[in-house]
Amino acid sequence: MTYAFPPGGLPDQGVDPEGTAVFTDAYAVLPACTMRDIVTSFLPGWQKARAWIIARPLSGFAETFAQYAVEVAPRGGSDNPEPETGAQAAILVADGEMTLEIGGDAHTLRAGGYAYLAPGAVWSVRNTGDAPLKFHWIRKRYEPAPGIESPDSFVTSDQDTPVNWMANTDKWGTTRFVDPSDLRHDMHANIVTFLPGGRIPFAETHVMEHGLYVLQGTARYLLNKDWVEVGPGDFMWLRAFCPQACIATGDEPFRYLLYKDVNRHPSLRVPAL
Repeated sequence: MTYAFPPGGLPDQGVDPEGTAVFTDAYAVLPACTMRDIVTSFLPGWQKARAWIIARPLSGFAETFAQYAVEVAPRGGSDNPEPETGAQAAILVADGEMTLEIGGDAHTLRAGGYAYLAPGAVWSVRNTGDAPLKFHWIRKRYEPAPGIESPDSFVTSDQDTPVNWMANTDKWGTTRFVDPSDLRHDMHANIVTFLPGGRIPFAETHVMEHGLYVLQGTARYLLNKDWVEVGPGDFMWLRAFCPQACIATGDEPFRYLLYKDVNRHPSLRVPAL
């Protein structure tokens, strides 16, 4: 298993700038080749680190989450990584070694390591290795619900979590780090796997927003009315109700990190003008 990450760097002057990046009112595609050094940010409270912010709440588009790819140099990190009270997070390590401290307990995560950081958790991140630490970070403001306890933080890994194969197929499955019936959780950050030839055999159309970061393999992906070719490091950003389907191509598994918002009533409050 591999875990793609932005390439950084900068193409030379002989490269044709025309590419496959797309932004529509239903979806966006940010190919890996667009995630270069000049679009990174240096975040307050972080040392020796830079981030590609590849999604953020955007009015009229996808409004529930932010997604980053973060690179931390040796001995870099943050003692106060989360700037907002009430935010929760999911982390997936792509490469390197992370020391993640949650409530005073230290954990070592390597490629495939996964952590859920509960709202209000006190946590820190350090690169204690000799190579760059690269990880994916998804943030969402937690929505409490009456009679439902807040979730707990936890640490696991892709390797230690089984794939749940869909009904009637062994070619399409999901690595679920959280039980879908656990109503404490209002977001899921899963890994979806298609073996060669696997597919979503209908155009999913639903209320959940999505961020899909391709970790491995290639596919043809239906977004609204368009079929796009995607591969390692490409990011797809979908607003609610954008039709979607997938056909895996190539001779290796097609895998992506998937965000979706779940398990809460839509608010009926009219936004203030």
